[in-house]
Amino acid sequence: MTVRLEYDGAFAHLALDRPQVLNALSFDVLAEMGEALADVAASGARALVVTGQGEKAFCAGADIPELMNRPLMQELEGSAKGQAVFNRIADLRIPSVAVIHGYAFGGGLELALACTFRVATDRARMGLPEVKLGLIPGYGGTQRLPRLIGEGRALDLIMSGRTIAADEGERIGLVNRIDNEGSPLEIGKRFLEPYLKHSLCSLYFAREAVQRGGRAAIADGLRIERDLSTLAYRSQDAAEGLSAFVEKRPAAFKDC
Repeated sequence: MTVRLEYDGAFAHLALDRPQVLNALSFDVLAEMGEALADVAASGARALVVTGQGEKAFCAGADIPELMNRPLMQELEGSAKGQAVFNRIADLRIPSVAVIHGYAFGGGLELALACTFRVATDRARMGLPEVKLGLIPGYGGTQRLPRLIGEGRALDLIMSGRTIAADEGERIGLVNRIDNEGSPLEIGKRFLEPYLKHSLCSLYFAREAVQRGGRAAIADGLRIERDLSTLAYRSQDAAEGLSAFVEKRPAAFKDC
């Protein structure tokens, strides 16, 4: 197996396990990842940590030899496959974090972009270098990166193909936090721990309001917020949260 999935209490841990090739994303790896993410979605996990095995890389990108000399329709299908798998991460109802402890290039950075959050160590190096091969990102990079850091900064990274370090990633909003203490799994769990005390319903509604509203005009975004806020009020967790506040006790959320 080149993708390992383990559970530890509330956490699911998905690890790319091809350190000998810097955890490159072959099509077999993408298929295994899709199966693992389906398992996560059906599980009782409340948060997902995504890491890469080995000391050098989170994920150095696509398995380049697989991309050569393919017919046009295979190229189209390959991009669609990668986008579909990464969409599974983005669509999870639980928060996810990619822990970037080394190289995250091309498809590897696109994998991280599909997660809710990104944490990096000082050793992280990130970029979308496809332009240097006469290509462009094909697993969501041209769409997720501008929505995250703005069009100007995204075009700079995509059109230059340059590599950035963790500190620049944090400064431009690509990275949420820099953390060097412990293993990638420990770093990811520590980052997500504060979210576990909240209702998964409210976390999901909040993320949907931000992400869907961010792709709409302000008037449409406000309607999205209104509708999701109303849904949140109708949940059992909202009733519990309001009661707990009035009664001055910790809320006991049930994620519904």
